[in-house]
Amino acid sequence: MPLPKDKEKFALWVRPTTMQGVRENYREDNCRSQSEFIENAILFYLGYLTADKPKSFLPSMFLSTMKGIVAESDNRTSGLLFKIAVELAILQNLIAATNEVDELTMTKLRGECIKEVKKIHGIFTMEKAMDWQSE
Repeated sequence: MPLPKDKEKFALWVRPTTMQGVRENYREDNCRSQSEFIENAILFYLGYLTADKPKSFLPSMFLSTMKGIVAESDNRTSGLLFKIAVELAILQNLIAATNEVDELTMTKLRGECIKEVKKIHGIFTMEKAMDWQSE
């Protein structure tokens, strides 16, 4: 088998347990050979030693996966917030259509609601609203 022109051959002395780990794991890392696995391990360790260059330590596959997870989470959150906004608009319009509330009462109610929501850290349920109204 001819030697690749862009690679260098050298002697490598490792413990038998280390080589056993290489033999057992190189395929799980999608490496075609044990040499490729060892080279990847060396590159990873070099990236660790030069951690001021984060991209060399964190593989690009990991970074792109994390970006994808964050983007998907943002999309889901945006979609859920839109649905909640629609439901809230429906409720507000139903309440406005069935109740005559003057502007001063509305302003006071908004201020009280802001205080209450801050106090309960935004976790508001119908039961809490009913308790609050009965106070």
